[in-house]
Amino acid sequence: MAVKSRGRGPGGASDKPTSFDIAARAGVSQPTVSRALRGDRTVSAATRMRIEAIARQLNYKVDKNASSLRRGQSMTLALLFFEDPLDDGSFINPFFLSMLGSILRTCAARGYDLLSSFQQLSADWHTDYEDSRKADGIILLGYGDYELYKARLEALVAQGTHFVRWGSVDSHNLGVTIGCDNIAGGRIAAEHLVDRGRRRIGFIGHADDHYPEFRDRYRGLCAVLRAHGLPVDPGLHADALTVEHSGYEATKRLLARDIPFDALFAASDIIALGAMRALTEAGRRVPEDVAIVGFDDIPAAATTQPPLTTIAQDYRRAGEVLVDTLLRRIADEPTDTALLQPRLIVRGST
Repeated sequence: MAVKSRGRGPGGASDKPTSFDIAARAGVSQPTVSRALRGDRTVSAATRMRIEAIARQLNYKVDKNASSLRRGQSMTLALLFFEDPLDDGSFINPFFLSMLGSILRTCAARGYDLLSSFQQLSADWHTDYEDSRKADGIILLGYGDYELYKARLEALVAQGTHFVRWGSVDSHNLGVTIGCDNIAGGRIAAEHLVDRGRRRIGFIGHADDHYPEFRDRYRGLCAVLRAHGLPVDPGLHADALTVEHSGYEATKRLLARDIPFDALFAASDIIALGAMRALTEAGRRVPEDVAIVGFDDIPAAATTQPPLTTIAQDYRRAGEVLVDTLLRRIADEPTDTALLQPRLIVRGST
């Protein structure tokens, strides 16, 4: 089969192969080639593999600059972290650092670059990215106090900014949100502790609308306790933020109340690390005296003494879904929220 060649130079000299050459060999349209080579999932896997094989045979390289100019896009996404006041001064929740690798891999596979920075919470912080064409869309990780943060999301929605965020998924979400099923995670943690024979289970973490992910984890815990006829004692709940020292201080407050408890469910692994330190200082053995479960499965969870039982969020899948959902929003395709399921990782703390 003769292949029609485009891009011939003077005198018939052959230039670099083009996407039209690949389309002719593959028996598909040129737009299909373009979509396949940028990882668009609307192209079937078989067709994409055939096109990629032909591209390799022709030593074809995607000209990202030309493609971006044609489409009026930067082919760059912005990843904006919320500045968490962590004890180690890193300012980035380690769970989000775990997610970062997945986001980077997915961007690369889809033909996008990734620009990362911190969220600047001025009135017009979003203008530094999509409005100035630095990025075609924004991924938001973290938010602090959600009741204060909502105004920023409302501004993005009103602006028509293409964005997707990781957070608590419910019917009142602003924009498209991807998140973990936190209520299910709380139920899994509670069922595990009850199965271990624990009957007085405390919770460490804020549990109100200001911190909806923590709130939902607490709701899951309470639902299981009630189902088993076990007490939901307000005296066994202590507020804490995702900072190790906050978990430490919250556990000290629980101990000072002198209310018996034989297990703790911490709203995050970082909080759990502080709780374990406070229990050790108080002479309480983990897990003999107090079993403890965290949430997130950050790398440090496996290295504590004893290693921390935790509820793992699927950060690999989370990164993929965040990127692919944002790309669909940029393409003005239908998008929806997504709820990812957590799983229990059993270690020595229970």
